[in-house]
Amino acid sequence: MPPESDRSSRELLVELGTEEIPAGFLARALVELAGLVPAHLSAARLAHGAVQIWGTPRRIAISVAELADRQPDVDERVVGPPVSAGFDKEGKPTRAATGFAEKNGVDVSALEQSEVAGKKGQYLVCTRREPGRPTGEVLPGVVAGVLAAISWPKSMRWAVPEVAFVRPVQWLVALYGGEVVPVVFGGVRAGRQSRGHRFLAQGPVDLDGSAGGYLAALRDAFVLVEPDRRKTMIAAELARIESETGTRVRPDEGLLDEVSFLVEYPVAVCGEFSREFLEVPEPVVVSAMRAHQRYFAMEDAKGKLVNRFVTIAGTVTRDPAVVKQGNEKVLAARLADARFFFTEDQKHGIDYFRERLGGLLFQKQLGTVKEKVERTLPLALWLAQRVGAAPAAVTQAVQLSKFDLTTAMVGEFPDLQGVMGRRYAELAGVAPDIAVGIEEHYQPRGAKDAPPATDLGALVGMADRLDTLMRCFDVGLQPSGSADPFGLRRAALGVLRILLSRSWPALSLADLVRQAGQPFGGLAEAKESSRAQLLEFLKTRLRGYLVDVEGLAADCVDAALAAGFDDVPDARARAVALSKLRARADFEPLGAAFKRVANILKGQATDRVPDPAAFVEGEEKALWTSFGEIEGRVATRLKDGDYAGALQVLAELKGPVDRFFDKVLVMDKDERVKANRLALLGRINATFTRIADFRQLSV
Repeated sequence: MPPESDRSSRELLVELGTEEIPAGFLARALVELAGLVPAHLSAARLAHGAVQIWGTPRRIAISVAELADRQPDVDERVVGPPVSAGFDKEGKPTRAATGFAEKNGVDVSALEQSEVAGKKGQYLVCTRREPGRPTGEVLPGVVAGVLAAISWPKSMRWAVPEVAFVRPVQWLVALYGGEVVPVVFGGVRAGRQSRGHRFLAQGPVDLDGSAGGYLAALRDAFVLVEPDRRKTMIAAELARIESETGTRVRPDEGLLDEVSFLVEYPVAVCGEFSREFLEVPEPVVVSAMRAHQRYFAMEDAKGKLVNRFVTIAGTVTRDPAVVKQGNEKVLAARLADARFFFTEDQKHGIDYFRERLGGLLFQKQLGTVKEKVERTLPLALWLAQRVGAAPAAVTQAVQLSKFDLTTAMVGEFPDLQGVMGRRYAELAGVAPDIAVGIEEHYQPRGAKDAPPATDLGALVGMADRLDTLMRCFDVGLQPSGSADPFGLRRAALGVLRILLSRSWPALSLADLVRQAGQPFGGLAEAKESSRAQLLEFLKTRLRGYLVDVEGLAADCVDAALAAGFDDVPDARARAVALSKLRARADFEPLGAAFKRVANILKGQATDRVPDPAAFVEGEEKALWTSFGEIEGRVATRLKDGDYAGALQVLAELKGPVDRFFDKVLVMDKDERVKANRLALLGRINATFTRIADFRQLSV
């Protein structure tokens, strides 16, 4: 515990122990908690220092440094009844006024009379002081609230019916300054004892309440709480295996991330499988190891797959040979299945699998996968015409794009869709570019996956995703919360990333959506409302990508998209240019000047042409002259798509704009003068808005 002289702030430590949490759920929850904890502490008016979040499959841990020992007092402005209801005709307070005063702990004489935004007339107002409470009193609700706020894809209910959580709660630690916080969650009351590794340290682990002490105590109990530490240890274990075997682990960052959330204390074990299984295509062997068993594949110095693998055990074993043999036996069975499916699929031609798509349902309102492919073809050909692609190649690639979904191999190994389509197409003698397009049309499969490298793969992938998006939106299958069974968020991001990755002529999102919703095969034309919803959905996904992935300033992205997002690469170029402008030392006053022009025009008609002869003040004449000097240069840069250059030139207007607003009253009493000044600002703003809506900037 901290010394008595240092009690103005203390450390909070929380650990929630559960049954094993799925790796994907846990990784997502830890990211979410990094935002939830500060938000809940802020809502509780508790000042704090650094927040750290850790987790293993059996526990979630939270550390908060320098957590204040009490809330600050706050003064809150409270609005009461109208003055007319609070006082009678003689000016004496009514029951409405006295009740309002009593409720807020003030005397009637302390009530003020004031106008209130959004309401007509005078209202009674008072200032209510709410004294801060000790942190110890507030924390039980805060801790329980944080844990309950975690959004899990799926939750369970057990002996505590009022609580839904990802897995049943086994123990709870909550210590503030070393003292137990009396919080109850999931039917478990908080204490000060954690638990060590399930097999290597089964006894209770006493905690002192400090983050450092917690991490050290758990390490001594064979639990590495920090995901990054486990990941580093796994990498070291893989390096050890490489050194011992003379072969290397095939790089797989995604699997490394996943496995780090599957164990509390990682130990690598190397195994082998029969060389005869190397006759099966490499992607199949890797999938059997990776997707089903979470094994790392191994390769030789030339990158060729070898008959070895590495599995990460979650404990130190007495006899590693037993673990090795068990994993080898399981993998051998999986590989034998894969070899059987590969052999069986070779007994049929591609047309056989294509016909079977008619019996594979895509969605009950949208028909079979075969019908979806037929629907995708005219959209892909429409796209091909606009980007100059060969229609014959596009036709064949679309027609063959989904045939592998009915193969035995993909039925057993769904992650190989497209991969096996390419391999089987190559074995059947299909042209290489078509075979590549079959595989690539699924790209990007995820956030870290690259978009298609060829136009053919990109075109087929675009058409396929647009059909999925438009048709699902039109029958009311939009994502809601964490539910997205058709992967529409991923599909939308795929469309956007493809558009951003290709050097195609400009394609209009509105046109793409409209074309995807054309009537076909018994399906009516998509509703206008559905198209509007999809466009807004695409805009939201584009904003998220530019801010979260590309790291552009959120307000700059909002400003650029508010000016238009129909041309996706152009929208990104404008957001990038605006973000570069933000890096200037004088950005805030410059952005404020641009924003001021846009704000004053809100709700004003500015479509008339300004009359220079009608300008009265020298500053408005000077602004018109300055704009005339740069307008041509700006137009040239805008035509070339040089938005950074256009903004650089527009920045020259800052001085004239500032002097204009300092000296000129835009809303002059003379309507002619006022209209002419608005026309001047409208002409300038029309140039600004070709790049961004500067009202969205936070300056």
